[in-house]
Amino acid sequence: MIFTDTHTHLYSEEFTEDRDIMIHRAFEAGVTRLFVPSIDSSYTQNMYDLEAQYPANVFLMMGLHPCYVKENYTAELAHVETELAKRKFAAIGEIGIDLFWDKTFLKQQQEVFIRQIQLAKQYKLPINIHCRDAFDEVLEILEQEKSPELWGIFHCFTGDFNQANQAISCGMKLGIGGVATFKNGKIDQFLNEIEIKNIVLETDSPYLAPVPFRGKRNESSYVKLIADKLSEIYNLPLEEIAAITTQNSKDVFGF
Repeated sequence: MIFTDTHTHLYSEEFTEDRDIMIHRAFEAGVTRLFVPSIDSSYTQNMYDLEAQYPANVFLMMGLHPCYVKENYTAELAHVETELAKRKFAAIGEIGIDLFWDKTFLKQQQEVFIRQIQLAKQYKLPINIHCRDAFDEVLEILEQEKSPELWGIFHCFTGDFNQANQAISCGMKLGIGGVATFKNGKIDQFLNEIEIKNIVLETDSPYLAPVPFRGKRNESSYVKLIADKLSEIYNLPLEEIAAITTQNSKDVFGF
């Protein structure tokens, strides 16, 4: 079985002591395709180093995370544009809007989100969306930018059934992670009503570890635990969950 983690922060400082061991644990669990989102320019070199070390397994995105849209956002956005012009990436991400911590830069987040969607269209790349406490704001922009040239993944989807269908109608697949295993996660209550062709697996490691590791450091090997939950939700064999969700990731990223 081949599993795909469509969203893992392998460069996180939380993996400093055992990064290689953790990555090989993922390989042993069958998680051999690891897609790494960008946050801001300070992590770019670490991402390139990881790709160089694991070229057959690590695939990089480029983008400016909404939580890092601050006073210097134009310089950070220029960095994204410079890197995109240099080389190939798997996606533009992670991008979007986050109003959980701070609403000060909402206007700038919206501007940056739209600009990065336009870059995705220009480079014919999918997008990877970060959305926290901002479904209405994100979906408004997706509806505005909707076109055959816009597709991707709604990362860490935690919305309701109607929001799921809205995201799918805008060309997004739903990134399902540890929240699906939480008792109060809610998405497990309607997920079987969403066609599995619209689902991809992710961890968002080191964050949002699935049960039974909730509250601890997450890692890519735990994709299998999320797949186990989806096997239960969809009443499908684990092998089928692995095959379908990995194919779905190939449909998004093109490889």
